[in-house]
Amino acid sequence: MIPYLLKLAVFVTLSFTSTAHALDSFRIGLLGGENAQDRLSRLSCLQEKVEAELGVPVKMFTPADYNGVLQGLLGGTIDMAGLGASGYAKVWLSDPQAIIPAVTRINKGGGFGYHSIAFARRDSGINSLADMRARVFGFGDPNSTSGYLIPAIEIPQLGYDMTPGVYFDDVKFTGGHEQTIIAVKNGSIDAGVVWSDGLGAWEDGHNSGALRKAVDAGLVDMNDFVEIWRSKPIPEGPMVFHRSVPEDIRERLTLMLLDMPKSDPECAYNVMAGEAEGYRRVSHENYDSVVEARRLKAAQ
Repeated sequence: MIPYLLKLAVFVTLSFTSTAHALDSFRIGLLGGENAQDRLSRLSCLQEKVEAELGVPVKMFTPADYNGVLQGLLGGTIDMAGLGASGYAKVWLSDPQAIIPAVTRINKGGGFGYHSIAFARRDSGINSLADMRARVFGFGDPNSTSGYLIPAIEIPQLGYDMTPGVYFDDVKFTGGHEQTIIAVKNGSIDAGVVWSDGLGAWEDGHNSGALRKAVDAGLVDMNDFVEIWRSKPIPEGPMVFHRSVPEDIRERLTLMLLDMPKSDPECAYNVMAGEAEGYRRVSHENYDSVVEARRLKAAQ
């Protein structure tokens, strides 16, 4: 769970002259987790701001899955991306020189992190992981921090084997956080995990995160659900730049994001998936623990 810094990626087309670097166009790609049209509508304000800042046409791109963005960063076709901590770790482990972390989202109250939260329908009789024996558990994307990596580490530590057919009847990937929420609502899975800051009222879907976005979109009534598990705090993922992006452009876009909660609170709400304090600068050292967790998971 953008937790959920906004899950976005920015694709850029660059051209060079003999004397200067010229930016011809800027394409913003948005990570999955909700349907493409909602992503485009919710983040149209960001498109407008980037166009105004850089003075070039901006187009929005919605990739099919997380991995498309990660591979784009590694290949240099993606210039800027808002990643979960696990996605950042995957790119860094593949090529430490590929990306530069810039900023991350800060919760109301100044907290730097969020949670993976498992939930079920209130009428299902499921109130804890102990009630999930022989039930179907849903996860978002294998490259999602809250949607898979952290639960895949912490839940087995509690004694619940996540191998399909051992404790849970099945363990499925839904494709994203919104898909997980809808699958629980419709009963196609018994419980699922999504990202959330874990702050504020449950009825509101907390202050920010996948549940809050679903409530704001009118997709769910949180009174129909119950929380059954919560992870330890997870470091909020970073907004990163590909190393090929000129430093001045990186700084201009970084300052734009840092200023957004004051200059345009409504856009900031959309970009940060709910109520949040704003952004702060980060470095690779903020993600050492997640990089190591991803390294260990890959070794398994």
